[in-house]
Amino acid sequence: MNRRDLRPLVAEGVSPWLDGIHRDLTSSGELSRLVAETGLRGATSNPEQLAARLHRDPVYLEQLARLADHRVSVEGAVWAASVHDLRQACDVMLPVFTDTHGYDGLVSMDMDPRMAHDAAATTAEATELARAVARPNMLVKIPATLEGLEALRGCVAAGIGVHVTGVYSVRRYGEVVDAYFDGLEKALADGRQLSAIASVASLPVGRLDREVDGRLAEIGGPDAGTLRGRAGLAVARLMYRAYEERLGSARWRALRASGARPQRLLWSASALADPAAARARYVEGLVSWGTVHAMTRPVLDEAADRLELRGDTLMGQHETAQTVLDSLGRLGISYDAVERRLEADTVTGLIDSWLGLHTAVGARMHALAVTRPGS
Repeated sequence: MNRRDLRPLVAEGVSPWLDGIHRDLTSSGELSRLVAETGLRGATSNPEQLAARLHRDPVYLEQLARLADHRVSVEGAVWAASVHDLRQACDVMLPVFTDTHGYDGLVSMDMDPRMAHDAAATTAEATELARAVARPNMLVKIPATLEGLEALRGCVAAGIGVHVTGVYSVRRYGEVVDAYFDGLEKALADGRQLSAIASVASLPVGRLDREVDGRLAEIGGPDAGTLRGRAGLAVARLMYRAYEERLGSARWRALRASGARPQRLLWSASALADPAAARARYVEGLVSWGTVHAMTRPVLDEAADRLELRGDTLMGQHETAQTVLDSLGRLGISYDAVERRLEADTVTGLIDSWLGLHTAVGARMHALAVTRPGS
């Protein structure tokens, strides 16, 4: 008998999030059911999944038809639909947010990734989105580019919660934490309540493993074979070590005394095609206190049905993790090169997904405009 429960994961200190919110999920009550029955604790948007739903999901038709009637641009329609979805998801998650005193019940939303290298534009859009949604449990998603780090500082200083995406190395993660601390210190100086500001920083472990495993396949041989599927977990363990070290710093202790919340690490493996493999390799393998795991619906269902935990898998594992990266280096795989490639590909992929969403909305609005009376 399936138990349909993620609470054992929560008991280990991991907050399960759903990767991919959409209108039907919230309006049908399905998201509320997942929260009540499985212990789901948060959610995040996924433009690629949303674009796919717009081709077949009738729940968007009425809003898009109204927008088409008023000759709203495709850009404006995407904004309106996104704000509506984010408000609904935040409202569903609000009881979790309240019960956990703001620790969980968070929902993050993508912004226009074409601004990933424009800190001022990103900060301005985040401010506008926060004002439009007006929910205490929303986060804006900002890619971890150098300009994104500056936008992170600005958003946190303004009291806006941030989900930093595409963090692929311990070095970049350290820069993300420093930017978060900078923003918190500015917010404190400006008299803001630090306990009202939340943040997560995410490592896409599935995407990282795919990139490294592809390079290992090109090298071939038994040494390369033994390292396949290990890079993602190794980097996660090293990041978690860095997370622990930063929480032990004098700088953090001062911020914590003023009410600041830790910036939690979030793991995602949504790019994997095999939900069972994702469950076994990542959900069960990335377990430690104070972390988040974002899962697509198939992975979430698999984990809720058959999750088998074996305790903490990250703490105290940094030496073994470093050995994996050292072994990759001896085979000629530069992790710095891997990181640069992944950062560039991530931003490109986000832009492609974003443009795909706009194309889907534009096509649907055009079809509605030509079929409605008086058009």
